[in-house]
Amino acid sequence: MFCATIYNWKRLSMSSIYFIGIGGTAMASVAVALSHMGHAITGSDTQLYPPMSTYLENHNIRYFNGFSEKNLEGTTPDLVVVGNAISRGNPDLEYALDNRMKLISMPDLVSRELIGSHTSIVVAGTHGKTTTTSIAAWLLQSGGLEPGFLIGGIPENFGDGCRPSGLSEPGFFVSEGDEYDSAFFDKRSKFLLYRPDIAIINNVEFDHADIFNSLDEIKRSFRLLVNLVPRNGLLLVNGDDPDSLDVASKAHCKIERFALNSDAEWSATDITSSSSGTSFTIVRGGQPEGRVSVPLFGNYNVMNVLAATAAAMHAGVNFESIVRGLESFRRPKRRMELVGEMPDGITLMEDFAHHPTAIRLTLGAIAELYPGRRIVACFEPRSNTTSRNIFQHELSECFNDASVVVFGKVNRPERYAPEERLDTALLSGQLESKGKTVFTGGTEGREYPLDIIDFLGGSILPGDVVVLLSNGSFSNLKELLIEFFIKNS
Repeated sequence: MFCATIYNWKRLSMSSIYFIGIGGTAMASVAVALSHMGHAITGSDTQLYPPMSTYLENHNIRYFNGFSEKNLEGTTPDLVVVGNAISRGNPDLEYALDNRMKLISMPDLVSRELIGSHTSIVVAGTHGKTTTTSIAAWLLQSGGLEPGFLIGGIPENFGDGCRPSGLSEPGFFVSEGDEYDSAFFDKRSKFLLYRPDIAIINNVEFDHADIFNSLDEIKRSFRLLVNLVPRNGLLLVNGDDPDSLDVASKAHCKIERFALNSDAEWSATDITSSSSGTSFTIVRGGQPEGRVSVPLFGNYNVMNVLAATAAAMHAGVNFESIVRGLESFRRPKRRMELVGEMPDGITLMEDFAHHPTAIRLTLGAIAELYPGRRIVACFEPRSNTTSRNIFQHELSECFNDASVVVFGKVNRPERYAPEERLDTALLSGQLESKGKTVFTGGTEGREYPLDIIDFLGGSILPGDVVVLLSNGSFSNLKELLIEFFIKNS
């Protein structure tokens, strides 16, 4: 095993910790949490952008902008945390290896330092992890349990993506459980290091084509997660998703399903929506628990609420606290986030959606929220899966609720042979054949993404809803759009 796992581990006390890849959402959040615990934190990264760059700066975390052996020269951190995007050849990593510094992955550090002996609640699934984890943490907070948490975003209710439990042992720690690998020296899915007592599986689909070759490989990781839940633990599983039920089928613990169909242990009835959110009755074991309202939209968020509610009530939160917590819940940043109301009644939104299913559900929820208004969807093919042609067909089917579709440049296309890349020209033709207006940025010689701004300037109509869909910065398209709207108001 690697050196990170062979030295005798004791809880760290006032240590210096260096994060390679500190700008990642989870890495930055963990760095800030450990800083609040008294550790001296620094690190390095490239191409940091808001909200994480601002988040680090607001918490006085010093970091190097760029990787270089000079970053670590003359320093002796007690621990070096290696982000899972960091590979051999990184100058900071090579220096740490050459000088036999103690290395650890971020999820291993979270498991040891933050989860410890707390009751571990792990939220897993291809979609909905960040929102469900945020809801679960807030419901526990509303119930007075002061949970620790790790969330892959900045939850508005807390303002931090990670914090230690506020209670003495044993308390609760809620983790967003990512199936992505842990580090270059540890290829286990992150969620396997969080050792769940209560696990949620929202859904299981193919994703992360850079490390998984098939849906079966992803399901294998989820089965390993299921196998870690102790006999006296609980597995909450999406009862409407056959692949989730499949990976849960050999669990050694109690299983409860959450679903929109009434035969599940947790379900929802009388679902209604308005401009302020969604209301529905939560049914547990066939009996109504009561009616709740939450400022979220779409049936997929009803499912997220059901899963989080089930976890919170099993942790001891009463239903009255659940009702209050859901009413006061605020969605994480970049999850159907309203950027602002622009001139001419134009609404600008952004969302983290980058998988075809997430795009389809997000656009459907926006159409429900703004009935009768045109949707202009701007999508950046940036993830390791959507930059390939794996979802070529699925992407042609997920923009049905949009009238105008804009594609950003495919991220780092040189990684793949031409026949493996996403073909945005083919996508454009397929969507145009359905009567949609389509534009692809970065193809006509104009500076990118100003070419998108030019196109939108001549295409957006008063009252349109413009939504940016990306798991990255979209080359600062949001800021450029805001500047454009202000300049032309």
